[in-house]
Amino acid sequence: MSCGEPHEKDCSEVLDHLYEYLDREMPEGECADFQVHLDECSPCLEKYGLEQAVKKLVKRCCGHDDVPSDLRSKVMGRIELIRAGETVPEVSVLEQAKKEQAQREQSDAAAPTAEGTGQDDATGSTDARTEAARAE
Repeated sequence: MSCGEPHEKDCSEVLDHLYEYLDREMPEGECADFQVHLDECSPCLEKYGLEQAVKKLVKRCCGHDDVPSDLRSKVMGRIELIRAGETVPEVSVLEQAKKEQAQREQSDAAAPTAEGTGQDDATGSTDARTEAARAE
């Protein structure tokens, strides 16, 4: 994407770092260069406006959902893999985090306790009467 005009900062470089600019994660000097480019380049400004609108929409619609605590680190890890040009697993980060959360919950629920397991607290043996009743 380019407006056809020469710029100090190339359009592809601007678009590659657009989210850093949107998220205010860019050093001040680079922000100024980005703003100059956006002021000069209408296609990049349009893309910036679109991405800004999408970000606001996502924040408004999804800003109150509970997110697994390790999701941010997984997302950042995926971003680093992509930037490094490495292959990224097919499973989405969110789906992977949900699957891991479900596995943790399942493992917590499966952890036996003396209460509700059909075991006698004193001996740890299974209640034979309960087993016999189930068999009938």
